[in-house]
Amino acid sequence: MLLDVPPLSTLRTWSEQTGPWFPALFWLLYVLITQFPIPRTLMTVSAGILFGSGRGILLALSATTVSAVISLLIVRTLLRDWVEPRLTHPAVTNINRRLEQRGWLAVLSLRMIAAVPFSVMNYAAALTRVHVLPFALATLVGSAPGTILVTLFGDTLTGQADPMFVAVMAVLAAVGIAGLVLDTRLPTRPAGSSSTQ
Repeated sequence: MLLDVPPLSTLRTWSEQTGPWFPALFWLLYVLITQFPIPRTLMTVSAGILFGSGRGILLALSATTVSAVISLLIVRTLLRDWVEPRLTHPAVTNINRRLEQRGWLAVLSLRMIAAVPFSVMNYAAALTRVHVLPFALATLVGSAPGTILVTLFGDTLTGQADPMFVAVMAVLAAVGIAGLVLDTRLPTRPAGSSSTQ
């Protein structure tokens, strides 16, 4: 209401005329902004608006994965040693063991549920023993459907949400919840036999 916002097509044209530095700057901003508890949807939609489907998906998905790994490593390095001794409840121990042994399934499932905050999940995973590589791969695969969908939405934005996008997000959430249910039904090894980092 207060600003004269140009049409989305004008923003796309401006983006295409800026040169190769702008996608790199956008990618770095995406990684930086998503370190904080700010919904990454805004950045993902912006990727579709500014760069189109192909480049937008590549930028958003790669930035999402790198951002998640950076968050995991920062929180794990700075806070895990302080917090972990205080997490002595048996339920926390069980969750930690599951994430250590099958963290990829839990992470993949949670990434498919749009309502699970991206940065908060990164922080929580950092306080567990989930290994970095499975976490990164599960983030990449689990985030891909939603990221692709939201980027495509940004690319075709008309001012109203397409009901098809809402339906697909609901299906992804259902798949993610099914993965979590499956994870709770699979057995875990006793704590003494789990692998070390």
